[in-house]
Amino acid sequence: MTPSLPPLSSLPTLPQSQQFQVLDTLFESSPELHTLLALVLSSQTFPSYTGFIDAVGSRMSALSAANSPTDKAILVGILGSHPRLGQPKTKAAEHLSELSKKEQANLNTGAEEQAEKLRVLNAEYEEKFPGLRFVTFVNGRSRDVILVEMRQRIDRGDVEREVEETIQAMCDIAKDRARNLEQTSRI
Repeated sequence: MTPSLPPLSSLPTLPQSQQFQVLDTLFESSPELHTLLALVLSSQTFPSYTGFIDAVGSRMSALSAANSPTDKAILVGILGSHPRLGQPKTKAAEHLSELSKKEQANLNTGAEEQAEKLRVLNAEYEEKFPGLRFVTFVNGRSRDVILVEMRQRIDRGDVEREVEETIQAMCDIAKDRARNLEQTSRI
């Protein structure tokens, strides 16, 4: 079933489970994100889904700037909730949201050699940046382009910049999802 988004104006009055479903649709399911935003969802209004997503990104960025180990753990939980790129179609991949499956469809096809490179780079990335997953706005880009980007980001080795880029990528993905779901609901 294709997810949908409620009118944004209704978000503060929805039951908490439906508010969390909006977060899960836009960002991926994360108990830490639910906890971080529970009060915001029920008490603030936003002019657009883009504005809402920017506010979520700002909250995540604030966690990355904090010195608190608790804040860092919450942020790593949120950032680590995103599925691995090119996750094979196995029992382990069942947690992928429907939107992630569609967005990554072109990464799950093609040469077995490239699929193996993606698997190896995912493992190397996660070893270099414990708790994080490589997240990028795929947007139809080829596996070769993604592999080059992964390699560059691993070699750069800058965890603070990596956290910033991951937050930005998650927000870019969420904005694209919101735009596509809003267009679909108008049809």
